[in-house]
Amino acid sequence: MWEPEQVAFLLDSIYKEFPIGTVILWKTDTRLSTEKRLGLFDLPEPHKDYPVNYVLDGQQRLTALFSVFQTELDPISDEWVDIYFDMYAEENMQESLFLALDKSEVDPLRHFPVNTLFDPVSYRAATNKLDDEIILKLDNLQSRFKEYLIPNEVFESEDRNKVAIVFERINRAGTELDVFELLSAWSWSDDFDLVEKFRMLQESIAEHNFADLIDDKDLQLRICAGVISGETTPQVIMALQGEEIRLNFSKIEKGILGALDFLKREANVKHYKMLPFPGLLVPLSVFFATDSEDGFRYTSKQRDKILRWFWRSLFTRRFSAGVNRRQREDIAELLKLKNNEDYDMKLPEADVRIDFKQSPFSSGSANGRVMILLLNSTMPHSLLSGAKIDLDNVLKKGSKHEYHHIFPQKYLERLGFDRKQANVLANICFLTRSDNNNIKDKAPYEYVASIPDEVRVEYLASALCPENIAELDYPEFLKVRSEIIERRAKELMA
Repeated sequence: MWEPEQVAFLLDSIYKEFPIGTVILWKTDTRLSTEKRLGLFDLPEPHKDYPVNYVLDGQQRLTALFSVFQTELDPISDEWVDIYFDMYAEENMQESLFLALDKSEVDPLRHFPVNTLFDPVSYRAATNKLDDEIILKLDNLQSRFKEYLIPNEVFESEDRNKVAIVFERINRAGTELDVFELLSAWSWSDDFDLVEKFRMLQESIAEHNFADLIDDKDLQLRICAGVISGETTPQVIMALQGEEIRLNFSKIEKGILGALDFLKREANVKHYKMLPFPGLLVPLSVFFATDSEDGFRYTSKQRDKILRWFWRSLFTRRFSAGVNRRQREDIAELLKLKNNEDYDMKLPEADVRIDFKQSPFSSGSANGRVMILLLNSTMPHSLLSGAKIDLDNVLKKGSKHEYHHIFPQKYLERLGFDRKQANVLANICFLTRSDNNNIKDKAPYEYVASIPDEVRVEYLASALCPENIAELDYPEFLKVRSEIIERRAKELMA
């Protein structure tokens, strides 16, 4: 589900008659056991003979438009925010005229509710007290949406291989695959339900603090395909048979739990949401997949090689593109290592392909999560007080209260640096909330002086900060700290 601001931007594109992309539909006589939910709304059952098309590409756009304009259903949660047209905003090709506003933010004399455009009674009521000039503007708004045609193509086939090819080509264009419901409805027999099996797995996965994995259905299918076939392409996934899943599910289950145990124990990855590239779970799960009741026990040599592969995959952003091919390659390599601990495994190059000086920090981005795990690898203490950081709590919540700027934003603003320049990876460290409150907008040379002499070097080193930070201006600090960060990355990849 898109964020409300993204929905508002989509409406602005329609209003300005910009292209929003083609929706691809699949027409089939096969009725699938899919969830009857669109965004935050539960849909009623369609009439028995009502034609049904399944969305192959464009579900986010359709969900957004449905959520804005439908008026009969109540949302299942209070997360939905209505979209409004700013009646007095200056027409601008770049800036959006549509806003996502909480009810408390709405000015009825300025913000027009977009959800009335297709409801004549509500539209008349909403325009009743407005000036004629504004009403003409809103009539134009209404006509643009009523006359707008969403480009769409209908793909008709009962051949699952053709459907798989369509999915793959959509995936190549950067659209996330989600064939889980298609496959589970298509292939599993009455005595085996893949969806239910993974739901039963949820309790075990949740114990590892990886419960969010349950929601990643595409990844679950890739793990199944990887364990059974060694490949994760849509064709391989769509060709899976229920019997294959039944015979291998125990193996798949142990593979997933073994991979999660390894990440938690050896890489200190505490939670699924902090895994920068979840796609690496596929080859790792294949490595741990086993028929043994006790799971697969790895050796110290295998551990060291897998950790090198893990860190190199992060710093090279290996699973940010070409995922099918790279998963196939790494599955093959890890299986050879599994069979022979002395195997000279082909690893990604020991390169750092993240610009720590310029890449913006966000705990939700892949680069931000790489940075968090990198800092996490030093078992850091809070920079000012030396208080132990509760990493489990930090990584679980992705709490912004524990990530702070070494050169405070307000301090940098006084020097003429904007927020974009301040909020970069190289300027981030772990700080407790109390330490951050003590620092506020102080310059580093001010607050570093308050760290006791006997522990100052230790605290700075654990935060991957230069010892002479008090002597550096901001650009020089970014340069030096980026070098320290990259040295630490090289150590982890070595």
